[in-house]
Amino acid sequence: MPKGSAELTQARKDEIIDACAGLYEHMNFRDITIKEIGRATSFTRTSIYNYYQTKEEIFLALLQREYALWEQDLCAVAAGEALSRTQLAQALAASLAKRSHMLKLLAMNLYGLEENSRMERLVDFKRVYGASIRAVEACLARLAPPMDRAEQEAFLYSFFPFVYGIYPYAVATEKQSGAMAQAQVPMTLRPVYEIALTGTRKLLGA
Repeated sequence: MPKGSAELTQARKDEIIDACAGLYEHMNFRDITIKEIGRATSFTRTSIYNYYQTKEEIFLALLQREYALWEQDLCAVAAGEALSRTQLAQALAASLAKRSHMLKLLAMNLYGLEENSRMERLVDFKRVYGASIRAVEACLARLAPPMDRAEQEAFLYSFFPFVYGIYPYAVATEKQSGAMAQAQVPMTLRPVYEIALTGTRKLLGA
């Protein structure tokens, strides 16, 4: 391969993912197409197929990047001083508050992304997902007083499903809010940090 081709490939992948993320800020997943993503890049739509076969693969790559960034924040927490359970809850909540795309995709589109992506793309994503679990485990190891292994496993099997459900309680579309009002169902949206902190403190017994 020509010199610099790996760097060019990664730069183009990053541009595609950035374009996808930008569109996801103001468009529904359903309405975003490879054509729309292509319009937001500096190269042709057909060039995207050299890197991703479906829009779901692009979104999965975005989710993978979000998990990788989350893992970096978790590793920084794990590399720090010993933490009380309240301090760890605060740190985990702060890390989740920075990952709005991750939370949105987990709540709304995960199964579709995985089903419509090639196995190798899914394996790449699962590796990063697994790294995030290990990073949370490393954070738990910083607790003082420490958790035993049974407590750690109980936390992990509650925390990760909890993370999947945060987004709908923090963000609602105009249509969703209108439907809740007409149905006379009380709805008070809360910031991601507040939801994550409250839930994580309960899971940690803080």
